[in-house]
Amino acid sequence: MTYSISEVAEMMEVEPSTIRYYDQMGILPNIRRENGRRVFEDKDFKWLRVLNCMKKINMPIKKIQEYIELAQQGDASLEARYQMILEQKSIIEKEIKELQECYKEFEYKEWYYKTAMEAGTEEAVENVTSTSPTLEIDKIPNNYKKEGEKNE
Repeated sequence: MTYSISEVAEMMEVEPSTIRYYDQMGILPNIRRENGRRVFEDKDFKWLRVLNCMKKINMPIKKIQEYIELAQQGDASLEARYQMILEQKSIIEKEIKELQECYKEFEYKEWYYKTAMEAGTEEAVENVTSTSPTLEIDKIPNNYKKEGEKNE
């Protein structure tokens, strides 16, 4: 089956101009053309999935180009591509950890504001957290119950 640039862009959740840019930058290897139009085939999705992941993790275009150049070398570049993937995986793991910390902070803020609104004042929750300066995540008190939980 074949797909147009618009269909591929929709699947990747980007604008068609982004796909054209990727093509201009040489990061869409072996895309077939018919009458000057890019035509994507089922076999192209193997690469498009990888490209979509690289895009989502904000991998620099130069790194993506480097990966493509290595991939086009075939088996001779397996080790180099493997190392590149490990490097990116490490970056992703670090970002996930950072996002988890931010998520905890936002969970706390959700609790804080909800509790303050229910009490009608922030004074009800202000003294729950430390007043000394720290970058540690504030903790939701143990006696707090989330919606749907039962008091024990």
